[in-house]
Amino acid sequence: MDESSGQAGEPIIVSALKYDGREHRNWHGQLVVNDPPLLIVDALFVEDVQHDLLGAISKGTVSTEYYWLDRWYNVFRFGEKTQQHATFYCNITIPPRLENRTLSYVDLDIDVFVHSDFTYEVLDLDDFKTHGQLYSYPGEIISCANQAVEELKAMIERHEFPFDC
Repeated sequence: MDESSGQAGEPIIVSALKYDGREHRNWHGQLVVNDPPLLIVDALFVEDVQHDLLGAISKGTVSTEYYWLDRWYNVFRFGEKTQQHATFYCNITIPPRLENRTLSYVDLDIDVFVHSDFTYEVLDLDDFKTHGQLYSYPGEIISCANQAVEELKAMIERHEFPFDC
């Protein structure tokens, strides 16, 4: 991380990449907490989105996003910060990097959707397997991704941060 990485309160760009380095999508956010290894970003949806699990996400919706510079996942919280029963969407990723006000991470396709009652679903394992073959994921990537899923499941079940609402 360099000096121009971003201070709390500054706008940043979040960039989700595929394993080959191609950008899959990006969005604007505000760095709320920069306390490595934890970064917290508030991101604003700039258009209406229809999501298979989350349903309709209206333009103007804020997601609070939790990134750890040393963990193989991130967590998006949907719902007002004061709302007790939020939903969460977790992405299994290669640990992110924050440089020049851009937070980037490689999305490894596996997702964990957490319902407001803290039941959860592990998603897209087939996509992970397909891309693992396509990109020849090294054994370490596969192992770390599987470990990340187990770590997230344990955090959800124990209602650990950020699932402690």
